[in-house]
Amino acid sequence: MTEHPPALTPEPLSDRVRRGDLMAAQCPSRDVLKHVTSRWGVLALMALEDGTLRFSALRQQIGGVSERMLAQTLQALTADGFVNRVSFDVVPPHVEYSLTPLGREVAEKVRGLADWIEVSMPRIAEAQQARART
Repeated sequence: MTEHPPALTPEPLSDRVRRGDLMAAQCPSRDVLKHVTSRWGVLALMALEDGTLRFSALRQQIGGVSERMLAQTLQALTADGFVNRVSFDVVPPHVEYSLTPLGREVAEKVRGLADWIEVSMPRIAEAQQARART
């Protein structure tokens, strides 16, 4: 009788991430993680879920972001393949931003986190206040 190797069971993603390169200091995925989970990255991705926006409209929608920070954030998200940037050759300059299919996927993920934070704010605030009292 021949012995067959045991069936391979899929490894949970959390195990692969823990073992994988994301935990390594030089892993390039850390930069992508930083871009996607930064305050402005999350908000830009969420704002663009509703459709194409010009820079000024996007900046208005994301309260408190400076032009410089928004430009840097959009540049990083564009380089990562999450955001499309279309520049029209007109005066004054006209640039539009929209999500790529990959960008829609990641926006859905960060929206889940943002939604959880919003719903959980009363408990988070309570924990923060309890911590401040100690």
